[in-house]
Amino acid sequence: MMMRVLPFIVATVMAISGCSGGRQEELPRTGATVAVKGVKLEQVLLGEIPERLEAVGTVVAVNSAVVAVRVAGTITAMTVREGDRVTKGQVLAVLEANEALANASAAAAGVEEAGRALEEAKSRKRLADATFLRYQKLYTEQAVTRQEYDNRKTEQEVAEQGVLRAESRLVQARESSRGAAVVSGYTRVTAPMSGVVTVKSVDRGTTVFPGMPIATLEADSGYRLHVQVPESLKGRVASGQQVEIALDGQQPRLAAVAEVVPVVDPASRTFTAKIAVSGNGLRSGIYGRAYFPLGKTGGMLVPKMAVLERGTLTSVWVVDSGNIARMRLVKPGRAIGDKVEILSGLSAGERVVVAGTEKVTDGAKVE
Repeated sequence: MMMRVLPFIVATVMAISGCSGGRQEELPRTGATVAVKGVKLEQVLLGEIPERLEAVGTVVAVNSAVVAVRVAGTITAMTVREGDRVTKGQVLAVLEANEALANASAAAAGVEEAGRALEEAKSRKRLADATFLRYQKLYTEQAVTRQEYDNRKTEQEVAEQGVLRAESRLVQARESSRGAAVVSGYTRVTAPMSGVVTVKSVDRGTTVFPGMPIATLEADSGYRLHVQVPESLKGRVASGQQVEIALDGQQPRLAAVAEVVPVVDPASRTFTAKIAVSGNGLRSGIYGRAYFPLGKTGGMLVPKMAVLERGTLTSVWVVDSGNIARMRLVKPGRAIGDKVEILSGLSAGERVVVAGTEKVTDGAKVE
């Protein structure tokens, strides 16, 4: 059994090891010559292949907001989950903030007390005014002394100052009440903008303090792919430039550079390019690549239809001058349009099968 398997293993290893450069030896023939019709051949030609630099990065939302609480308390209701869409002003969470509510109640009671104090001050002022008028008449009739007259005058002035102080205290109490009411309103946390909930930081029953985040929102109006580009390309990347991008789970496509950050990171010697991206399913954190053109170089290209993949092996059918088809292991490069770059395994001028590959067998004669 080992003697029968060994030649095949050796032949396969020789074919694979030969992929490192130049023309490869065809795989050995496996049977008698068979005539094949209805296949299409193309000659391998040298062509111009664009060179490009790959830069990696992540997708970031143009507008995002971290929503935090403004008062201490306990979360009694969390009305959203990660992935939910919300509108501006929508309630995200409700807090039980006893201290804030107590302050609001106390402030409201302060307004009532200041109002009563003002009414009492006005009542005293009315009495002082009436008393002074009576004493003023009596004084002109010389029925009371100058001292008595001056006393009533002073009482009127004191009562007037009391009204002014009471009015001032009422204004302060109302301002305090409004502030306390606003703070108590912070027990309902609302969305500052429309968007998608990307992070939910707390759950029902969580004790929170002022400034503690409860959720993160992203406006789905725009996203950018932030990539790090080598400093050597700084003068060759500009806003508005079209580059090819590839995001996880999406087909490659062209996109425009929206912004170039001119500051170079001293550690990595790179700068940031922000590329505008759009489409369904976008969110911050998606991994992506951008390809920046560097120029063109020569290389071999064959149609994608000619390239066959079997496991980890890549091959093409090569037809020699005697029209005999041989399977040839090749090392592929990048896909460029409807063609594939061949790094090794083929030579310019050779013919490959580009249509009808399923009809071809090793050693078959192509007619």
